[in-house]
Amino acid sequence: MPAVTPDTPQENKTGRLVTRRTSWAEAAAAADAAKPAGPGPAPARLPASAQVDAGRAVPIAAVPGGADQREAAQDAAGPPSDVTAAATPPFRRSRPTVADAIAESPLPDFISSPGLFVKEQRARPVGGFRGAMYKLTGGSWNMGPGPKQRQEDELARRISRQLQGSYNTAILSLKGGIGKTSTTVGVGLTLAEYRGDAPCAIDANPDSGDLVERALGEGIYQQSSPRTITDLLENIDSIDSLTALARYMHHAGRLHLIAGEQDPEVSDSLTAEEYLRIRKLISGYYAVALTDCGTGVTHNAMSGILQSADNLVIAAGYAVSGAKRARSTLHWLASHGYEDLARNAIVVITDKDEVSSRVDKDAIEEHLSGICRQLIAVPHDRGVADGDLVTLDVLKPETRRAYKEIAAAIVDGYR
Repeated sequence: MPAVTPDTPQENKTGRLVTRRTSWAEAAAAADAAKPAGPGPAPARLPASAQVDAGRAVPIAAVPGGADQREAAQDAAGPPSDVTAAATPPFRRSRPTVADAIAESPLPDFISSPGLFVKEQRARPVGGFRGAMYKLTGGSWNMGPGPKQRQEDELARRISRQLQGSYNTAILSLKGGIGKTSTTVGVGLTLAEYRGDAPCAIDANPDSGDLVERALGEGIYQQSSPRTITDLLENIDSIDSLTALARYMHHAGRLHLIAGEQDPEVSDSLTAEEYLRIRKLISGYYAVALTDCGTGVTHNAMSGILQSADNLVIAAGYAVSGAKRARSTLHWLASHGYEDLARNAIVVITDKDEVSSRVDKDAIEEHLSGICRQLIAVPHDRGVADGDLVTLDVLKPETRRAYKEIAAAIVDGYR
């Protein structure tokens, strides 16, 4: 019997040629037919039962009847290679590729988490043993800032907090000569040192206030053009820019100041409406404003000042009378519709005259601390007590620290 190749034709009883295919020949034909001629959609995957049925080749000899019936059955069924090609599923990789793993993994947030690839640099220590070791080793041994420096950095962060809008702090007292104006200058210079935007200080003292003299020095103020708050009011309608406003300002470094009226005949003429006009003008150019209110809470401009104030600083002294006046001021505010201002007030006790040891400072502080948001003590300092120019460079470290705490407490109250 001659060998039959996969595609060897044989004659049936009728004399017609019939091609017999073996199983491996059918598989080879199906693989060739499964190769796509060009790009196109992947064939739909049939159910498992359909795949099994479609993949089976029905042998011609299994068809009952004669050769003619078997040939007709083959013609009706069509080429087996086409059915097998349509039923063969596309090739799939069982394991995920690297591209799949990258696509499915979440992307890191490089903006909010920049430290994913770069280690955060430790802060540099300043002063003390840590700072000395840092300098001696050329920065290779960085122990980080100590507790004191961390406290100072936290105060600086609070003071420099970015603000949305303009805020005003009124600094007042019921008695003169207890450190109200020196506190305004010291805190204003501290704000100017740590904040990115320049603060403004307004002298609204009706009794010939000396805010600018304490910030610039008497001699420098007299040599400059002594424009005052009265000059600003006379030309306020023509001011439409910071450049135009600067003509009526004085500058102690980055602290901008509006001088109070020095003429006794007109110094008490500032009304609440006039102050509110100035406050509205200042709010368009400055985020932080300090207002030196003068002595008392009943003069003409005081209602406008309290109406536009976001928080208060009450100046007091360590004398028994000074503590009582500060407490009376808070009670007056609470009973005249300013409960929030009284509750959130900052009481500053300045040891201006270096009181004797007979005065119980702790008792005075305890007497005032329960009726305000925060109480801060400013130690005795000749740079403040002399009543002359206030400069941060000549103040004691304890005094500068107290002014930082006041400035931080003021900015904390801006909500």
